[in-house]
Amino acid sequence: MFEPVIQIKDLNKIYKGGFKALKDVNLEIGRGEIFGLLGPNGAGKTTLINIISGLSRKTSGDIKVFGKDVERDYRFTRSKIGLVQQEISFDPFFSVWDTVKLQGGYFGLTKTDKRVEGILKDLNLLDKKNSFGRTLSGGMKRRVMIAKALVHDPEIIFLDEPTAGVDVELRKNLWSLVGKLKEMRKTIILTTHYLEEAEELADRIGVINDGRIVMVEEKSKLLANGADRLNDIYTKILEKDRAMQSL
Repeated sequence: MFEPVIQIKDLNKIYKGGFKALKDVNLEIGRGEIFGLLGPNGAGKTTLINIISGLSRKTSGDIKVFGKDVERDYRFTRSKIGLVQQEISFDPFFSVWDTVKLQGGYFGLTKTDKRVEGILKDLNLLDKKNSFGRTLSGGMKRRVMIAKALVHDPEIIFLDEPTAGVDVELRKNLWSLVGKLKEMRKTIILTTHYLEEAEELADRIGVINDGRIVMVEEKSKLLANGADRLNDIYTKILEKDRAMQSL
């Protein structure tokens, strides 16, 4: 049974100067699903995530998380969301352990040592717990970002290009972690440029282009249409959308 935890209706985002980043977006994402959000650079993926997460304000429309408005009931909705952004952002002079533990404090958590240790172990970071952020490789920094997003045990997890620029080993490690989160009935929204990642992980796939959702479909149905790979379908969808816009 489909139980929506995110409900988006007629969402628009217009920046100063008149640029329309999102155009009448309508979307529902269900509890416990992995939703792959695909689209070219500048399509609106990060803008959409930031508005749901409370980092940016919408121009018009409605967004609800577990039935609560993301602006009016922001304390509740933000407590339900863990966000892994594309950009690396944490204090380079804090240890890995302190960085993750401090993040838990932002959500009012105490006695988090056991949880922090478990998360670092799952992300193969435990042996780096006393290392300062400035000494970590790019892949290790990405793992710390994910650890921060998970420390308060959110129900909804946004992974915005989580494996961009990381090695194959870390990518597979993260895929395994996503599988564990799904088993825990967490809802995961994954944006990625790696189409094989969406093909491997997602239950449903949405395509956004030029600020508009142009397709949402179950992955199994997409791949049952005769295409050997998701890349073939994705390319055709974008080509069709461009052709429609040119009419």
